[in-house]
Amino acid sequence: MKNNFLNSPLENINTKPSVNSEVASQILYGEKFKILSKKKNWVKIKTNFDNYTGFIKKNKFNLNFKPTNKIYRLKARIFKKLDNKFLPTKDFLYFATGIATKSQNKNFIEFEKNKWIKKNDTKKINHYEKDFNKIFKLFLGSKYLWGGKTTKGIDCSALIQIYFYYNRIFFPRDSKDQIKFCKKKLNSKLSKGDIIFWRGHVGVCIDQKKFIHAYGPKKKVLIMPTKFTIRIIKETAKLTVKKISNIKSY
Repeated sequence: MKNNFLNSPLENINTKPSVNSEVASQILYGEKFKILSKKKNWVKIKTNFDNYTGFIKKNKFNLNFKPTNKIYRLKARIFKKLDNKFLPTKDFLYFATGIATKSQNKNFIEFEKNKWIKKNDTKKINHYEKDFNKIFKLFLGSKYLWGGKTTKGIDCSALIQIYFYYNRIFFPRDSKDQIKFCKKKLNSKLSKGDIIFWRGHVGVCIDQKKFIHAYGPKKKVLIMPTKFTIRIIKETAKLTVKKISNIKSY
């Protein structure tokens, strides 16, 4: 199985080879994957970063890709060059997306033929962001979307995973796999960086008292008081906390 790399800004990963099937996750430009099988206009893939499987639309994917930079904005507009002027298109690349530099000038990087991104929208590929709150807070107000992983829509487990994906550190995609992967915190006192798991839900303490999560009932990413969040989820969804870990452990 050859490595393939996505060459569109964003694609849905469906559970079945049909647009009417559930969107389980998404894949970003430049992400590496292997094709497991083909069916009509669809291919079944396995992502390299988190071993996620599902179906995406068949296309001519890139076969070689060596990223030099990555997107450090919620979304970075793609430009085209015409008569030495950079004109904005309607397309974007999304946070944590890797790009390979074909050419560059003072302000722009060309990552594909006549597709340019502002340099200021990127960091070097090996940049490591230690401040997880900086990344999570970028997504404040973003729409909640089951299976989503960008500012167009993101779910609770993707919000946690995107921090690790940006830093190119393995972390599972779904909360059911994340809870198995994460080590249980021995100290019961809540603190900054604590990852709190319920059955089917997850979020992170940004400090000792506040909690950020992509919250389905509120349809967006928001910050709530931690103890209030634990209580409201117990009252409305009849769910109790299953595990507490800490993001600094990974």
